[in-house]
Amino acid sequence: MSRVDFYHLQKQTLEEVLPKLLEKAVTLHKNILIKVGNEERVEFLNAHLWTFDDTSFLPHGSKKDGFAPQQPIWLTAGDDNPNNAELLFLVDGALMSPEELKKFERVFNIFDGNNQTSLEQARKFWKDLKAASLDIFYWKQDENGKWTQAA
Repeated sequence: MSRVDFYHLQKQTLEEVLPKLLEKAVTLHKNILIKVGNEERVEFLNAHLWTFDDTSFLPHGSKKDGFAPQQPIWLTAGDDNPNNAELLFLVDGALMSPEELKKFERVFNIFDGNNQTSLEQARKFWKDLKAASLDIFYWKQDENGKWTQAA
C-alpha cells in the first residue's frame, strides 16, 4: 500500500522546500517523479533545481532534456512515468487518482497553505484518499520552518 504525505506549506515556498525534500529522497536510491501542474512550471522548476544551491546537485531532467529512463528525477505535467519512479511528488495542484498513486511506494503532496484554492483542493484530495483507504499523513511547519507530523 502506498504512503501519502501531505506537506502544508506555510512558512516557505515550494521553491525553497522542494529541493530540500528531494535531497532527502535521493538518499533512498529510488527514482523520483515530480508531477507539476503545467508545462511552464515544469521548465521553471527544472531550471530552479540546477541553480537552487551552488554546493548541491540533484540529477534531474524533463521532456526538454530527454534521456528519461536514465534520469533519477523526472519532471512532467503529464501522467507518464518514464524513469519507473517509485517516489512521486505532486506539486502546483497536480493530482492523480488513488489507483494511480498505488503504483508508487511513497507520494509527497506539497500544497500552498496560503492559497485558499490550493488548501481546498488538498482537503478534497485528503478525503478522496482516505475513502480509498490509503495511508495518509499530514506535515506542517513549525514557527522555525521545521516539519512536524500532525495528528
